[in-house]
Amino acid sequence: MNKKRRPNLQDVADLVGVTKMTVSRFLRDPQQVSIPVQKKLEQAINHLGYINNRAPSMLSNAKSQAIGVLVPSLTNQVFAEVIRGIESITDSANYQTMLAHYSYCPNQEEKHIASLLSYNIDGLLLSDMQHTPRTLQMLKASGIPVIEMMDTRSSHAGIAVGFDNVLAAYDMTETLIDKGYSQIVYLAARLDKRTELKYQGYQKAMLKNCLNPIQISTQTASSFSLGAQLLQQTLDTHPQTNAIFCTNDDLAVGAIFECQRQGIKVPDNMAIAGFHGHDIGQVLVPTLTTVITPREAIGQTAAKALLAQLNLKDNNHDIVQSTIDLGFSIHVGEST
Repeated sequence: MNKKRRPNLQDVADLVGVTKMTVSRFLRDPQQVSIPVQKKLEQAINHLGYINNRAPSMLSNAKSQAIGVLVPSLTNQVFAEVIRGIESITDSANYQTMLAHYSYCPNQEEKHIASLLSYNIDGLLLSDMQHTPRTLQMLKASGIPVIEMMDTRSSHAGIAVGFDNVLAAYDMTETLIDKGYSQIVYLAARLDKRTELKYQGYQKAMLKNCLNPIQISTQTASSFSLGAQLLQQTLDTHPQTNAIFCTNDDLAVGAIFECQRQGIKVPDNMAIAGFHGHDIGQVLVPTLTTVITPREAIGQTAAKALLAQLNLKDNNHDIVQSTIDLGFSIHVGEST
C-alpha cells in the first residue's frame, strides 16, 4: 500500500531552521535544547502533524497489518461488545488490533492516537467524532483510513458507522409521552457528546408536546449506584416526576433497584427507561424499557468498512466520505 508521505524530521527541521539532530535531541529530551527552540519545535510539530515513527524506517511504506482502536472505556459493556465485533472481523483478515482507551478525555485520545500512529498502523477505528486540533492534523497527515463509530448525526472526518442518537432519544421520549407520562426527567452521566445528543432528542420531543424538559446530570461515570443517587436527587428536586429517561441502562437499572429499596412501585409510581439494551435489563423484574442499539454489529461493520478502504487504497482509489446508519429499536418492557 502506498501510504501518504508523513512529515519527517527534516520537514520539522526545515520549518524551524535547525538541524535534524536538534529535532532528534528535542524528541528524546526537550531539555537538551534551549527554551526558545523548544517552543518553535513544539509549534512546528503541531503545525505539521508530525508523528514520531517507532517502526523501522524500511517499513514506513509497508503494511503493518495492525489497526488502532480507540474507545473511551474498556470496562463499559457497550464498548466491550463493539470491540468483540471488530475483532470478529479483523482476526479472520489477519489484522492485529491495538487497543487504547482515553477515559472520555480528548487530550488523552490525542496522546494515544499519536502513539498508535508512531507504530505505522494501517487504519484507525475511533469512538468519537470530536477531536483536538492536533489530533485532526495528525489524522490528515497520516493519510490512513479512519472510521468513527457510534453516531451518525455528528460531522465526521471519514466514514461514520452507528446510529442517530438524537432520533433514538426522541423516539423513546415520544414512546413515554404516548403512554401518558408528562413529567419526564432526563438523567445524564459523563456528559460526553453522545449524552448531549440524546438530551437534544429528549428535549425536542418534550417541547413538541408542550412539556417542560428537565435534565439532572453529573460528570461522574455511570454505575448502578449513580443511578440510585440520581433518582433520589430527582425525587428531592422534582417530586412531581412520574418518569425518568436515563442516558444508559446502568443508570436505569440502578434507579429501579433504588425504587424497590424505597418501596416505589415501577411503573405505577415511577416509569423508568434506559438506553442500549443490556442483558441485565431484560432479566430484571420489571423488565426494562430501553433503546436497543447494535453495538456488536457496529464493530463488525466498522471493521469491514476499514478493510474495504484499505483495499481501495491498495488499488489507488479515493476514499469517499459516507455514513452507515445501522439504526436502533425501541423495546417497551414492564418498567413503563
